Amino acid sequence: QVPLKPGRSLMDWIQLTKSGKDLTGLKGRLIEVTEDELAKHNKKEDCWICIRGFVYNVTPYMEYHPGGEDELMKAAGTDGTDLFDQVHRWVNYESMLKACLVGRMTVKPVAAPKGETFGFTTSFVYNHHDPQSTSLNCFTDHLNHCHFIAVWLFVFTSHLIFRIFIKDYDWFQTDSSITIVIYTKKKEMNAESVVVDCQDKRLRGEIIMDDHSYLIEVGGNCETFSLLVNIAGKVGKVEITLKKKDNIHWKILGHPLESHNTFIKCTDRGLFYRKCKLASKTEVTHDTKLLCLMLPKSTHLQVPTGQHVYLKQIIAGTEVVKPYTPVSPSLPLDFKEPFHRDGAYIYLMIKIYSSGLFTQALDHLQIGDYISVSNPEGNFKKSQVQTSEDLFLLAAGTGFTPMVKLLNFTLTEVSCLRTVKLIFFNKTEDDILWRNQLEQLALKDERFEVQFILSRPTKDWVGKQGKISSSLLSEFVKRSRKGSKVLICICGPTPFTEQGVQ
Repeated sequence: QVPLKPGRSLMDWIQLTKSGKDLTGLKGRLIEVTEDELAKHNKKEDCWICIRGFVYNVTPYMEYHPGGEDELMKAAGTDGTDLFDQVHRWVNYESMLKACLVGRMTVKPVAAPKGETFGFTTSFVYNHHDPQSTSLNCFTDHLNHCHFIAVWLFVFTSHLIFRIFIKDYDWFQTDSSITIVIYTKKKEMNAESVVVDCQDKRLRGEIIMDDHSYLIEVGGNCETFSLLVNIAGKVGKVEITLKKKDNIHWKILGHPLESHNTFIKCTDRGLFYRKCKLASKTEVTHDTKLLCLMLPKSTHLQVPTGQHVYLKQIIAGTEVVKPYTPVSPSLPLDFKEPFHRDGAYIYLMIKIYSSGLFTQALDHLQIGDYISVSNPEGNFKKSQVQTSEDLFLLAAGTGFTPMVKLLNFTLTEVSCLRTVKLIFFNKTEDDILWRNQLEQLALKDERFEVQFILSRPTKDWVGKQGKISSSLLSEFVKRSRKGSKVLICICGPTPFTEQGVQ
């Protein structure tokens, strides 16, 4: 993020979009935009961007963009969909940029070679209860051979990927329960790989396998009190058991919804939200609070180490979404047993900014209020830690939050680690999160060391001071032995992270 000028906050932008001012320059008209026309609008003072087929005039948004003007200019006059998805696909651009909508991109027709025509219809039927039964029918009219190969290869490849990871699924029932069994072919499955929601008479069960997602989604029947998920990790079997609300016989599991029985890349799967109740709110420091959100009884969700969720609120009629990394409710100081997560709650450590529209709205939530929470996302893999001998965690402010679960995991379950060092940057002593717990942890476990560094210390501060720099890091980031395997994790404001990486 970059510092914004006064009067350029999120609330200022929302107010501008609702002021009735013409932000497109088209006086309310919607037009069709060609690639050539889009390409003409590629300057800061005249910038159009296409996202998923819709074109927006983002010129008036330049000064309000938290990532800065340069980031927007990377997509100026082009289709910025891929860039948008890489950076923040979770943002509801349709709501944020509604007042900037210019129109749709035109679809450029593909001309057939002179004197030739071609056309084809492809139907692909896959019976998931009989994996051996597959029919592929291609009907062609003067179809070029290379087109046939391309279509068939696309269908065959999609089917092959599906078959590699998902063998089948089935379901059965008793008087009081429904059990759905999914036979994946992925070993070492765990509870964090499965997210299940049963709400509004809809059952949604998603299984994450590396960078792909398999989804069961049916509607019509799902009225339950609670659910239970069991994983047979060694054979890749997932069991979802639903407790019936009424002891009646179900004729069908439910009516398949649009995305039912699909296997696609996680990045192509839209975010799913459920409403969670605020169970408690406690003060951590003068400006940071620990929020405890209670998941619905009919939801199974465990956020993996190093991953985040998105919170969604409607503020002044605009949908606003922000990412946050869940933490443990505390740092466990007894490491005799692995830390067990309470799957009924999600804990978020959030800094409340006086001028922050989103965090102010969070701070005003009352116990019992609801907020929408998404499925987890993130690329961090535990395997990155499991072969490391020295782990260094560089955190600034609430960049400490991803380190909490990482500390819990590494100190309880990674036996090869020799040292774990947290280098924690803050402005003042009052800003240090969980200082007492961290100091106790350092006394309890000889592998763990914490170093607090302040940029605005008082005259009484006897510890280290300064900002992240190569000289400061060279003092603390040292191998425990020559040739040891080292992993360094860093999180904080963008300038801190960029300088640390450099």
